[in-house]
Amino acid sequence: MQRGSDKHGPRLDGQQKHETEGMMRGGGTTHAEEWKEPESMPAAGEESMRSYPPGHEPGVPEGMTGRSVDARADLAKWLSDTHWPKSKADLVRQAEEADAPDRVTDMARSLPEREYTNMSDVGEALGLGVEKRRW
Repeated sequence: MQRGSDKHGPRLDGQQKHETEGMMRGGGTTHAEEWKEPESMPAAGEESMRSYPPGHEPGVPEGMTGRSVDARADLAKWLSDTHWPKSKADLVRQAEEADAPDRVTDMARSLPEREYTNMSDVGEALGLGVEKRRW
């Protein structure tokens, strides 16, 4: 009895066998069409060589930098489940009780003494910038 797939016929089995033959023999590609070839991964450090003008990094809102986005994300991770408004002391206490990383606790401690209404307000007080929305 010949082995094959019970999901499709012998013609499709033969076609699939032909497509994977190159892979099985350990040599070249399995597809004749260039667009079917997988893209190679960038070498280590290759992506970091690409530079973008300030404020135009991919995934960064206008009016902010990549570092400020990362800092705000860290703050939000550890402080966002709070009920607003909160004072500086409340935010520092929450960071300490949540055992937040030193970076987050230090940012909370460096806040000016006042009430904060949301994470955007905290980010702006720390000089992290505020995203500009276009309507």
